[in-house]
Amino acid sequence: MRYVKTDLHVHSCLSPCAQDDMTPANLVQMAKLSGVELLALTDHNSCKNCRSAVQFGKAFGVRVLPGMELCTAEEIHCICLFETVEAAEAFGAQVYETLPRIPNKPEIFGNQNIMDTADNKIGTEPLLLTTASAIPISRVKALVTMFGGICFPAHLDRTSYSLLSVLGAPYEELGFTAAEFTKDANLEKFKAEYPLLRKMRLIHNSDSHRLEQLALSEPDALPLQDCSFAALKAYLENHN
Repeated sequence: MRYVKTDLHVHSCLSPCAQDDMTPANLVQMAKLSGVELLALTDHNSCKNCRSAVQFGKAFGVRVLPGMELCTAEEIHCICLFETVEAAEAFGAQVYETLPRIPNKPEIFGNQNIMDTADNKIGTEPLLLTTASAIPISRVKALVTMFGGICFPAHLDRTSYSLLSVLGAPYEELGFTAAEFTKDANLEKFKAEYPLLRKMRLIHNSDSHRLEQLALSEPDALPLQDCSFAALKAYLENHN
């Protein structure tokens, strides 16, 4: 058992709200400089830059997990992580089919750049990725599990796009065993108000959209058996 420095919520240039210089190579190198050992790429409703990020992770000595920040039908953001690129891409393909056919307008929302494993731009995503999928929050846990993944609701303390802001409380029926908060959240206050949170793993991630944000973020140090998806899954799904 050792403490592994993690950041499980980072966006690339595929997310329209992220800067164009958040390419897979750049963000992995910046995470490395920031001390991150276990990193997850979680673009909005897409996994199309995960393959590139995983490759650069191998090159620079950072374990990169392919993932997604899924927006549910209720507009709740959930982090979904997978062991392999293939599982993430299969999940991503299923999510893509549920997205509304609204085209992205780069001049309004930002670019959605798809990068290859040499960090070259090979295209852009035509559909706007920041819309809500048709997947309800009640199905997220089961769907992610089908692809061998793990998931948790994102930034619970935010006043928009969070489980608490939409539903008003966490519910055991949703099956989540972990939850994410921002760095500034008063966890004791939230645990006092929502007793279910005392039974869950509560973690912090940077939600970085810019290289400087990633550079200045202090990684969470999680007690894991090793720097692997399996160790993270065991930690997030088992609370003592």
